[in-house]
Amino acid sequence: AIEAISSRLTDANFRIIETTVELNRNVTDSTSYSEISNLPNSTTEIQIPEIPVNTSITVIVFTSLDNVLPTRDTRTNSTNNTSESDVRINGDVVVVQVDNKTINNISFAFDITNQSLGNPQCVFWNFGLNAWDSTGCEVKPSGNETGKITCECNHTTSFSILMSPFSIDHKALAYITYIGVAISMASLILCLIIEAIVWKSMTRNDTSYMRHVSIVNIAVSLLIANVCFIIGAAVAESEQPTSVGRCSPVVFFMHFFYLAVFFWMLISALLLFYRTVMVLSQMSRAKMMVIAFIVGYVAPLLIAVITVASTAGPQNYISQQACWLNWFQSKALLAFVIPALTIVAINLVVLIVVLYKMLRRGVGATTQPDEKHALVVIARCVAILTPIFGLTWGFGIGTMVSQDFGIHVVFALLNSLQ
Repeated sequence: AIEAISSRLTDANFRIIETTVELNRNVTDSTSYSEISNLPNSTTEIQIPEIPVNTSITVIVFTSLDNVLPTRDTRTNSTNNTSESDVRINGDVVVVQVDNKTINNISFAFDITNQSLGNPQCVFWNFGLNAWDSTGCEVKPSGNETGKITCECNHTTSFSILMSPFSIDHKALAYITYIGVAISMASLILCLIIEAIVWKSMTRNDTSYMRHVSIVNIAVSLLIANVCFIIGAAVAESEQPTSVGRCSPVVFFMHFFYLAVFFWMLISALLLFYRTVMVLSQMSRAKMMVIAFIVGYVAPLLIAVITVASTAGPQNYISQQACWLNWFQSKALLAFVIPALTIVAINLVVLIVVLYKMLRRGVGATTQPDEKHALVVIARCVAILTPIFGLTWGFGIGTMVSQDFGIHVVFALLNSLQ
C-alpha cells in the first residue's frame, strides 16, 4: 500500500514530517541522490550513486514500524541456508520508490536502536516470500562512526534463475551471465553463418540433412532465447517487483524457446536412435521433418501456453524478483524444469543404448557409407555433449534446492556458455 501511494504522488518537491514518519518527494536535478532523515533521533542516510537526471524519487522513513512488521522467517544469503527467527528490526525502515527509471545500487546508513544486539543484517521485504530477505544486500564498514550500520544493495539478474526458485543477486553472477551470453550469441551467429555456407555439401543424405536441421534449429532457438533473457534482465533491473505487463511476454518467449532447445536436442538423440537401432525401417525425409517440427516447436508451444493458462492471475505466472517463471505461488517453474530434466534423462538413455549397439555390431550393415559416417559424427557429438549438458543441468538441480553461491556460479558459467 505504501509503495502504491508513493508511486502516485505529484511530480513536485515536498516534504511531510510527523513524529515517527517522514515522506520526502524529490525530482533530481543531478546524476546522484543523497538525503538524510529529519526525524527526531534518526540520521538515516540514503544514497543512490548513479541515477538519471529528472527522476522522481519518494523516500519514506519510519522509526517505529518495527512494532508492526514481523521479523519471523528471515531468509539470509549465508552458505548454511538457514532461516533465523530470533532476530528483530534494529533500526529505521525505509521505503524508496524510483519512478520508471533504472538504478543498480543504493546505500543506506542506519542508526542502531539497540547497541547490545550483534550480527547485523541488511534486509529488504521480499513480497514473493512474505519475509525479510538479505539477497543482494551487504553490511559495509561504517568507518569511524559508531552506532551506525551501512547497507549496500544491488539487484542483478543471472542465468541461475532458469532453474532456481531463489533469486541470488550478486555482481559476479551478473558479469558471468552477460559475458557468457555475449560469447554464446556471437558463437551461435557464427554457427548459423557456417551452416549456410556448408549446407549443400553437408546435406546429401537424409541422416546428414536431419542432423543439420537440428543444429540450425537449436542455434536459432538458443539465440532468440538469449536475446529474450537479456531483455528480461533489463526489465527486472529497472523495476522491483517486476512488472507483469512488461515481463509476461518476455517470459513466455523465453520459456518457449529454451524448451525448444531441449526438444531439438531430443530430436537429435531420437534421430541417432532411429538410424542406429531401427536400421531396417525407412522413413521419408518429409515425414521426418514433420515429426521433427511437431516435437521441436509444437510440444514446447503447448507447454508454454498451458503454463500461461493454468497460472492466470497477476502474481502467479512470473516471479516478482526476476523476469522468469513463478515458483513460490504457482510452481510455474516446474513447467520448464520437468521437461528439461526429462529430456536430459532420455538423451542419456538413448546414448547408452546406441553406444551399446554400435560397440556390439557396429553401425548397421545396411547403412550407406556416407550415412554411416554421419551417424558416427552424431554419436560422437551426443557422447560429448550429453555428459556436459547432464553436468550443467545437474548443477541446475543444485540451484533448485540450495542458495549456495558456488553452485549458482558454476551453473551460470556452464549454462550461459552452452
